Amino acid sequence: MNGYKHIEEAIGTYIGMRYRRCVEVGYGGNLVAASIIQHMGGSVLCIDRKIFSGEGQIRTAVDDITHPDMKLYRGSDCIYAIRPGIEMMPDLIDLATTVASDLLIYHLGCELYHNGGERIDCGVILHRYHSQIKSYSEREEC
Repeated sequence: MNGYKHIEEAIGTYIGMRYRRCVEVGYGGNLVAASIIQHMGGSVLCIDRKIFSGEGQIRTAVDDITHPDMKLYRGSDCIYAIRPGIEMMPDLIDLATTVASDLLIYHLGCELYHNGGERIDCGVILHRYHSQIKSYSEREEC
């Protein structure tokens, strides 16, 4: 595995092994991670601000996280985003906090938001900015 596909594969595998109901925010038509999660038995909803063609087997929806339709996110145990704009972070954290879901972020380059949350090394570095449980030590890592 190399390049961007490796990133999405590592993220999809990590999430697919730990979560059952996921929402990917800002997928941009890239369904690699979502496909892996779904193949591993999880349910995935991919959300973006516009419609992309060719989604196929993955459920998609149009939404804007600055004014989210909460019914799209309720019941999820993981909200994740791959290379979101840093300006999206406050809305993503608020959303995950409101629906009591873990929030996992793969940042573009060396970007971080505030303290960077909990670092998770699963072949790439993910950042957990919100957890549905109180103690990160109870979580299984890679």
